[in-house]
Amino acid sequence: MKSITKTILGCCSVAAVSFGILALSCKVNNGSANVAFAQSSSSATSPSISQDSLAVTQALQNTFRSISGQVLPAVVEVDVTERTKVQAYNPFKDFFFNIPGFNDSDDDDSNTREYEQSALGSGVIVRRVGKTVYVLTNNHVAGNATTIKIKLNDEREFEGKLVGADERMDIALVSFESDDNSITIAELGNSDDVQQGDIVLALGSPLGYFASVTQGIVSATGRSGGQIGSISDFIQTDAAINQGNSGGPLVNIYGEVIGINTWIASQSGGSQGLGFSIPINNIKTKIDQFIQNGKVSYGWLGVSLLDVPDDYKESLGIEKNQTGVMAAELFIGSPAMKGGMQAGDYIIALNGKAVKSISQLQRDVGNIPAGQSATFTVMRGTKKIDLRVKIEERSNDIANDNSKLWPGFMVQPLTDTLRKRLKLDNKVDGVVVSGVQEKSPAATLRLQNGDVITAVNGKKVSNVKEFFEALDTSKNKEIWFEIVSNGHTIETNKYKIN
Repeated sequence: MKSITKTILGCCSVAAVSFGILALSCKVNNGSANVAFAQSSSSATSPSISQDSLAVTQALQNTFRSISGQVLPAVVEVDVTERTKVQAYNPFKDFFFNIPGFNDSDDDDSNTREYEQSALGSGVIVRRVGKTVYVLTNNHVAGNATTIKIKLNDEREFEGKLVGADERMDIALVSFESDDNSITIAELGNSDDVQQGDIVLALGSPLGYFASVTQGIVSATGRSGGQIGSISDFIQTDAAINQGNSGGPLVNIYGEVIGINTWIASQSGGSQGLGFSIPINNIKTKIDQFIQNGKVSYGWLGVSLLDVPDDYKESLGIEKNQTGVMAAELFIGSPAMKGGMQAGDYIIALNGKAVKSISQLQRDVGNIPAGQSATFTVMRGTKKIDLRVKIEERSNDIANDNSKLWPGFMVQPLTDTLRKRLKLDNKVDGVVVSGVQEKSPAATLRLQNGDVITAVNGKKVSNVKEFFEALDTSKNKEIWFEIVSNGHTIETNKYKIN
């Protein structure tokens, strides 16, 4: 079975498709597609259609006309240019490597060239404040733009300005100035009400064809994936979405925007009925944050989450059918650690809402304002515990600092297969170290993948549940391990939890 390439739509770059020789470009000239001519029918007569059948079909057609007429004036084309620096090749560098002036370093500015790249995507007008009109689109459309032009449905053009962009959710807000108070503002719907089978329309400028409308149904909701690292779930639709549709709206039969079209899954780079949109409810509060602060602020819990299989749940002492995600590691000094959460806790609910996936928990925590407290329900072994945690604002510098990630590794049950692979004596009991993070406490203690932890702070551990019980940082401010490494039994240094 061929694998599927998930293709990002819009204006970020020129993409290469690995399934064939077709090169994709975000910038597409109008009329660039191959042209075929329709043949006239040779039939002398046309079949008659009953008026009852026509009435139903005409009613549906009128609905689509009304939706298009209502929403298209709020849909725009977003034309952008981006400047890209490219390292220029110096053909004399290697030949004259020992002559002054010909051995410039790779990062020498004299060897770089700056290029401009034009591309286009779509957007939708979502707000007006005074003379300022705001357009919602994707980060991969406008997030790195040096110049932006907004083209309205009536073909008027305005100079746009980037208000803010967010890479994690792949959204951006662009503004332009106009004295025209009649410019149409799109109505935002409730994406929580969207269900499989709902009729939807996708609007935008696919392949450079300005102000296009396609129709389909909602194929699924709650999808994950894409190549953009988005923390959103997605609405999947079979409404035709192509390059250039990025940032355009997905609307329901009431003419309400329920999603922002973002990416497709395709083997060819073209629409194959697998389009994905960010639910509008995930975005609504972000619009206000862009306008007020120029950025999106996320709540931060300070945990590294893991989706564990049923056999691992059992090793934690948790029932197989219990939904949730595991707090595999915690950042030292994080809201989670301050609130009493421990590595190995299995998070099953947030403010009473069941946790079903990592992406869902990330979104829900991210939507909690900094300074607000939330209740996390966790399973610690067989005990259910409610923890009150005060959420802080997420900082990329802190969230990416492995030196604060405790304990900095994962553990696996010592199965017969692992015992044989590690050539361990049957008398050795413990848990196996895996996934050691660079610069983490585990790395500082010189732990290595494949080491077997047999004791924590002198207390013997024979399984995963016992290991996490012994790793209780609320009781122990110094942690050390007894390990079997390459056939040697040793004790690590002590690590102080500050």
